[in-house]
Amino acid sequence: MKILAWKEAARRLAGGRTAQIAAVVLAAVIGGWLGLALGASAQTSVGPADIGMSLAPSWTGETVVDVRPLGTLNFDTHNSPVRLHLTIEAVHPELAQEIISDPRWADRLPEMIERDAIEGLRTLAIRAALFAVGAGFVTGLVAFRRLSRAAWTAAASLTMVVVLGGVSVLTFNPRSVAEPRYTGLLTGVPSLIGSAESIVSRFSEYRGQLAKLVTNVSQLYEAGSTLPIFDPDPEMIRVLHVSDLHINPIGWNVIRSLKEQFKADLIIDTGDISDHGTKAENEYVKEIGRLGVPYVFVRGNHDSMKTQRAVAKQKNAIVLDGEAATVKGLRIYGLGDPRFTPDKSVQEAGVSNEALYALGREHAARIAPPEPVPPLPSPPPSSSPEPSSSPSPEPSSTPSPSAPAPEKIVADVVAVHDSNMGHGFSGVVPLVLSGHAHRRSTEVLPTGTRLMVQGSTGGAGLRGLEHDEPTPLTASVLYFSKTTHRMEAWDDITVGGLGEQSIQVERHLESEPGRTIFSESKEAPSPAGTITGSPSQSALASGANVPYASEVSDGRRHGTGRRP
Repeated sequence: MKILAWKEAARRLAGGRTAQIAAVVLAAVIGGWLGLALGASAQTSVGPADIGMSLAPSWTGETVVDVRPLGTLNFDTHNSPVRLHLTIEAVHPELAQEIISDPRWADRLPEMIERDAIEGLRTLAIRAALFAVGAGFVTGLVAFRRLSRAAWTAAASLTMVVVLGGVSVLTFNPRSVAEPRYTGLLTGVPSLIGSAESIVSRFSEYRGQLAKLVTNVSQLYEAGSTLPIFDPDPEMIRVLHVSDLHINPIGWNVIRSLKEQFKADLIIDTGDISDHGTKAENEYVKEIGRLGVPYVFVRGNHDSMKTQRAVAKQKNAIVLDGEAATVKGLRIYGLGDPRFTPDKSVQEAGVSNEALYALGREHAARIAPPEPVPPLPSPPPSSSPEPSSSPSPEPSSTPSPSAPAPEKIVADVVAVHDSNMGHGFSGVVPLVLSGHAHRRSTEVLPTGTRLMVQGSTGGAGLRGLEHDEPTPLTASVLYFSKTTHRMEAWDDITVGGLGEQSIQVERHLESEPGRTIFSESKEAPSPAGTITGSPSQSALASGANVPYASEVSDGRRHGTGRRP
């Protein structure tokens, strides 16, 4: 009996200790988070700016840079449940002007920024640990009313902060600086990071990108109210991809603004410019002639042949329906939608998704295999000859890309309306553009072909009001190399729907611009399912203009704007 009693007592003691440990851990987590939320902040000088730094709990790790009055930049920098928030408190104009005018700063600025940023983060980490320990001790004291338990709670809070910091450092992703998400005012936003070419070719130069960010922010504040526009890259072909305007006049305002802001060389419209394809709606398409750049159009299922002919009459318009055209150096093949179904309750017989796919495959047979992308320049040869590093041609049953059949059409991009038809061009071109779904998405097919589905640049017209939330107006700017004709990066622009005043610009890099495009095998399945990947919207950032350091009282000036 005594043995059983001892065992029962041991079980109760173990259970009690487990509950006590769990209670201490819970109190430590609560106290640690409170400490981070209330006291994990610091101020430091980074280059010509006074920067406020703070940490806060977050479901996903990210770094948010508040660039008032433009908005915010979000970077997926790490994978721990804590957000680093950076705010520009003030800018020292004399140092900013020196950085802009003196080219010698180009070599010193990256090291200066890195040193200042590391010093500020070190201070922030120390404050975070101290406040987490203090908040953990107070939480433990309130919860357990014993100094020993409070000490254990404080120690556990410190451990939590150390673990979070370690995970953040180990999962740090420098590439994230090249792929920011912009929110706030559209004008001048893309210029904060730089041109598409510099991002694609030099995204690994993390310190250099930070220097460019600080320099351009300095230029913004030095210029005052005059915001710089996107700096066009002479080695890029810039294409504005729009779709599904559905006779919404606001769509033309968006197109005109984006065309000017991003210096688009041409526009590709993947259909449904009309709503019912009537003659009265033809007045809407006359805006095409006022855009001043080539406007490539393919017919959608809401566009009648009357609509197509009306578009073709406009200045700058290029209508493609089973044809190809070279526009600004880019070879585009377009195919109109075989359906005309403006009334959603009436579907045209015999035109299923499978039939659209088959039609795409039929036209894909007319296109020559993609030309291989030339390899990057190799380093200077050494004294001993090395085997050639140029990739050998992939074995293929298709004819040689350098000598296509006489009837074959060379194309860099295919434009269609429905993605089911777009799947039919898999394996014959690097990029297929489509619309129809009123929801933006993209995917790289197994053959290497990227299929991009645009949302509705017209907010789906009146249909955009059928849901609880208005349909946003979307468009994308695609950046193509003039040499390879391959897309290297793209910016997704999302404007809030009717009644909203938000805008988001999100830059993406093509991971393998020169990837090999493989011919689709006979066993390849036909497209099925849906494509996902539309970005979420962010509200328009608000807040007062950031004052110059000379306008900030001594009590608010935290940094010194010191020189190296």
